[in-house]
Amino acid sequence: MRKFLVVLDDSRECLNAMRFAAMRASKTGGGVTVLSIIPPDEFNHWIGVGNIMREEAREAIVAHYEVFAKWMRDRQGIEPELVIREGEPVPEILAHVREDPEIGVLVLGAGEGKKGPGPLVTHLTRASADLPMPVTIVPGGMSKERLEAIT
Repeated sequence: MRKFLVVLDDSRECLNAMRFAAMRASKTGGGVTVLSIIPPDEFNHWIGVGNIMREEAREAIVAHYEVFAKWMRDRQGIEPELVIREGEPVPEILAHVREDPEIGVLVLGAGEGKKGPGPLVTHLTRASADLPMPVTIVPGGMSKERLEAIT
């Protein structure tokens, strides 16, 4: 089965990437893997405090994921898979892509405005020649109706 890999973070554009991945998976008989990455700098504290913060970060990710997962199940008939990794985002995404041969497309949401598309889009498009699959970049400002029309 071909899976769409989408990155879950706190960005606004993440929503459109999630929608696109779920709609495409639903229409093509694929699956969705939702990847969230906890940056290592969040835990540079005493071991006990770092462990508590790590667990709180995981709980927040799962709660955020469940909102998207419910929508995917209810609206698209897709049961997504959640993967949580710790480390720097770009290397962790690349590592996960190489570890899971079923991933067929990496879906990223692009930011709007003067800030540019965002660090993940910028870094991963530079690395796209070395990826074993295509990268789909979904504009963060695209309407739900337009997403539905193109998927």
